[in-house]
Amino acid sequence: MPIKKFPDPRNSSPEGIIALGGDLHPDSLLLAYRNGIFPWPIEGLPLAWFCPPERAILDFKDLTLPRSLARAWRKNQASAVMNFTFDRDFEAVISACATVPRPEKGTWITSELKSAYIEFHRAGYAHSVESRSPDGTLIGGIYGVEVDGVFSAESMFYHKPYASKFALLTLIEHLQKARGLQWMDIQMLTPHMVALGAKELARSEFLKLLKRTQKAQVRSKTSLFWV
Repeated sequence: MPIKKFPDPRNSSPEGIIALGGDLHPDSLLLAYRNGIFPWPIEGLPLAWFCPPERAILDFKDLTLPRSLARAWRKNQASAVMNFTFDRDFEAVISACATVPRPEKGTWITSELKSAYIEFHRAGYAHSVESRSPDGTLIGGIYGVEVDGVFSAESMFYHKPYASKFALLTLIEHLQKARGLQWMDIQMLTPHMVALGAKELARSEFLKLLKRTQKAQVRSKTSLFWV
């Protein structure tokens, strides 16, 4: 049965845990993302739901490309060494992301979580960008969730240099031009995202930004069709 209500996300454990238990029904995930909460399985515990005290975001106006990445990106745009597709192979992307080792954490994408996000994708909320070689082979990608005009990036992978980074840049371009978004939730900082200009907000500031963005989405005329 879907979760009907979460506790106030401001009242978490020091680690950011809001609740334990429940299920991964699409309606549960929808309710979670609408409230700035996301699932993060912890071995040995019931399903954990998080809203960390500090939340990482990438404001697109702060996007900065390191010199080597900018050079490689321009070269690919000119030569199309890699091509990009949207929502063409979500299941393959999340499956590949589940194999990426996470230092000190293992993979957080359990089989239950993978199945839940595949269903969430079919419901129209979870999306992927795929990086492909010229012959169409999947060599990298990223997936995430858009709910009420807020995109939350979840995970990415690569089999070839720059494949995941190019997928991310393609995603950002799509979110800006096609979706009219100004920022994205990245949940937690990584060195790569810091290099791109990402920053942390206090949870209270993040939740205010979330609500402002949701209200703006209600007034906008953004298409329900993602691509």
